[in-house]
Amino acid sequence: MGSLDETVSAVVIGDVMLDSWLRGSAKRLAQEAPVPVMSLETIEKAPGGAANTAANLVALGGRVRLLGVVGDDECGDDLVQALRLLGVGTDLVTVPGRRTAHKRRLVAGGQLTARYDEEDLDVIPEQAERELLRRLATALPGASVVVACDYGGGVFTPAVRRALAGLPLLVVDAHAIAAWRESAPAAVLPNYAEVVRLLGDGADEPADRLSYLMGRSDRLLELTGAGIVVTTLDGEGTLLHRNGHPPYRTYAHPAPHHMATGAGDTYTAAFALWLAGGASPEEAAEAGQAAAGVVVRRQGTAVCTRYELLRALRRHEGTVQPPERLAQLLDEHRRRGERVVFTNGCFDVLHRGHVTYLEQAGRLGDVLVVAVNSDAGVARLKGPGRPVIPCEDRMSVLAALNDVDYVTEFDEDTPERLIRMIRPEVYVKGGDYTPEMLAEAPLVRSLGGEVRVLSYLPDRSTTAIIGRMRSLPGASLG
Repeated sequence: MGSLDETVSAVVIGDVMLDSWLRGSAKRLAQEAPVPVMSLETIEKAPGGAANTAANLVALGGRVRLLGVVGDDECGDDLVQALRLLGVGTDLVTVPGRRTAHKRRLVAGGQLTARYDEEDLDVIPEQAERELLRRLATALPGASVVVACDYGGGVFTPAVRRALAGLPLLVVDAHAIAAWRESAPAAVLPNYAEVVRLLGDGADEPADRLSYLMGRSDRLLELTGAGIVVTTLDGEGTLLHRNGHPPYRTYAHPAPHHMATGAGDTYTAAFALWLAGGASPEEAAEAGQAAAGVVVRRQGTAVCTRYELLRALRRHEGTVQPPERLAQLLDEHRRRGERVVFTNGCFDVLHRGHVTYLEQAGRLGDVLVVAVNSDAGVARLKGPGRPVIPCEDRMSVLAALNDVDYVTEFDEDTPERLIRMIRPEVYVKGGDYTPEMLAEAPLVRSLGGEVRVLSYLPDRSTTAIIGRMRSLPGASLG
């Protein structure tokens, strides 16, 4: 599914801010009013708004240049320092006397109790506009994708929007998307409330939001002037509209509202990066949804890393795959320059030795594939009474291991057919072997791969475990 090209260069421009999370506990009420008295324990600071989108793009493997406006204040300094620590290339215009946008959230005992914002929403001064346009003209050449984050903070003057018009890949996340119609963006990402305001169908919210939106795809595309409209529906996922295609829905795993802070920024970053990497809009939407699903499980303003997103997408596709589909998926990984590690075995009664060996195997590359002998294959290799665990169950247990990316089944006595299909960069076996003892080794090398042998932990073998189980009084195993 989709792609994630580490060479993608992105420009993010928009309303930057600093998010602060003040955490502590509240055990009593104040005397002055029936409000909790919070005992402050920690303060966490993170980039927010357009700055969070940029931070997520970097975490996902992109090269990023961030443009925006900050004030000459401590908050602006904290924001720039946080961005630099995250590897974001900053090109922020400082406006004397302007306040850097700052959103503080009070969290007592894990519960969000209050939020207070400091920000200037006035249009930026002409001098700042000219400087921002100058820096934008320098940043745009060579950019694979441009992301505009317009939250009404005064950065997007008509001149700035005109400077972005006609770009090959402009992705816009804006509270007021109508203003961007003349820029002809490739994609806009409004939330449901913003879409309802744009359509102007009245104040009453429809009972069925999905049906309401599905019947208005053409109108949405016309009103926004965009090639793609992705409407975010919070816990219900997203709905993607584009000409000539039926609406495409992604599904979310609902999370508490206070856990969703910044999830939209993460979605935008993954969606934009995936599009720039050559994915279809539908694949980009799935990438955005998967990335957002990672950060809503975390406290505060968070980012999704490249590794986390790829793993989330693999889980979405399914870890257990038939060989033919697996070969297709691995071609996608190779296109991204990832190394495939392949191993095989019976894995009948999974034990600590297996787990340690698979952890070590996973470190030898980017994608770990485990091929499991079928029940008939185990019986031929191990004799009567084996396997103890059916193949479907063995594969399910392996798929649950963090280090395993894909699991497949094979019925032959050797995995040579699979090796020809998969063409692993690294072939790994565990046990008391040498590479010369492995019949598959010459084939792996002829396909350009290397062979590695990893040792099991002492006294950690399936045969030994089953032997001890059978020796127990009253045992009826096998």
